[in-house]
Amino acid sequence: MKNLTRITFDPNVMGGKPCIRGLRLTVGTIVGLIATGYSTSDILKAYPYLEEDDIREALKYAAWRVEEIELPLVPI
Repeated sequence: MKNLTRITFDPNVMGGKPCIRGLRLTVGTIVGLIATGYSTSDILKAYPYLEEDDIREALKYAAWRVEEIELPLVPI
């Protein structure tokens, strides 16, 4: 997905999982917190180095990811 400037992938950080700005905080953690009822302000209090745009972009990435279709490779 284009225009994601806050989501990073580094095999040396959290095993290459999508993270927020190279930090050791995964998109999955943010999405999980939202899913369990934490508000944006709750998350920002718990992780003061985050910004609202980080949370928004994590949700945007997660939404895009679940819509992506992975097709198996078929030998020709």
